[in-house]
Amino acid sequence: MDFLRAEALPWLGEATDRFRRAAAADRLPHSLLILSAPGLGAEHLAAWTIAFALCESTQRRPCGACASCALLRADSHPDAHVVRIEEDAKQIKVDQIRDLMRTLENKSYRGGYKVGLIEGAETLNASGANAFLKTLEEPTEDTMLILTAARSHRLPATIMSRCLRLVLRAPAREAARAWLAAETGSARDFDAALELAGGAPLAAAKVAGEDLERLDAEMREDLRQLAAGAVDVTLLAERWTKGDPVLRVGWLENWITARIVAGIGAPRSFETAEPVRLPGALLKPKIRGLFVWLDAAREFRRLASTTSMNQQLALEALLLGGRRVLAK
Repeated sequence: MDFLRAEALPWLGEATDRFRRAAAADRLPHSLLILSAPGLGAEHLAAWTIAFALCESTQRRPCGACASCALLRADSHPDAHVVRIEEDAKQIKVDQIRDLMRTLENKSYRGGYKVGLIEGAETLNASGANAFLKTLEEPTEDTMLILTAARSHRLPATIMSRCLRLVLRAPAREAARAWLAAETGSARDFDAALELAGGAPLAAAKVAGEDLERLDAEMREDLRQLAAGAVDVTLLAERWTKGDPVLRVGWLENWITARIVAGIGAPRSFETAEPVRLPGALLKPKIRGLFVWLDAAREFRRLASTTSMNQQLALEALLLGGRRVLAK
C-alpha cells in the first residue's frame, strides 16, 4: 500500500498533524488505536504511521525515498509486522499475537523503531486480547503498536485506556463532493453514493459507478415482499449473492438505521456506522428487533470482508431474521 496516500486524503490531515506534533514534542505514542467506519482510510493512515515511525530521513517524514521507505514499498521491512485475521477464520488468534510479541522483543534490525500493526483489532479473541494487554502494560523500548478497529468495536476497556485514540470522521458533505469530483474527474452527483457509504469518500468512490437508483428500487421492493412473506428467502439470498451482496447489505444498514432513528425520535446521523445504544427496556419491541438486525447486517459485512464465509447461507440467516422483525 502506498503509505503517502494518506496525505492526499484531506480528512486525515488532522490525524497526521496531531501525530507530527507528538513527534516534534518527542511524545510519540507507544500504542495507537485508529477507530473508523469503512471507507475513511484507516488502512492508509496506519500505513502512513508505520512509515513515519520507520522513516530514516532527517527532514519531513515519511520521505518515501530513504532505505526504510523503499523496504516498506517492497513490503519487506524487517521492523514492520502486521497481524490480520487469517483466511477462513472469524477471529485473530492468540498464537498470532504471541508470535508478534516475541518478534517485537528482538532488537530493531535497522536500529530504529519496531512497529506492530493489528488490523481489525475488534476480532481479537479473549485470549489474544489478554496476551496483547500484557505487552501494553510492559512495552519494550522503541516499539510502537498500532490497532485499527471499527467504531462499533468491542475492545476491552483495559486496552482502550492504554492507547492514544484517533477517531476518523467523515468530512462535510461539500468537502466530500469536491474530493470525489477531483478524484474521479467527474462532475456527476455523488450524493446517492455518499448516502450509501455513510459519508465515507473512499467507499463512495467505489459505488459511484453503480446504478444506485435501480438498486434502491430493487431493495425497497425486496423488503416489501420480505415483510409480506411473499418471497422465498433462499431465492432472495441467491439473487443478492449474485448482485454484490456487500453493497446490498450496506444499503440495508442505512435503511435499518433510518428506521431506528425515526423510531426513537433522534436526529439522523450521516455516519451510519456510529453505534446507537439505548437500554432495551426503553425501546419498543420492534426497535429492539431492528437493533439486532442492524448488528447482524454489520457482522455480515465484517465477515464478508475478512473471511471466505458461505455468503448464501449467511444471507439466508440475515433475511430470516429480518422477516421476523418486519412481521412484528
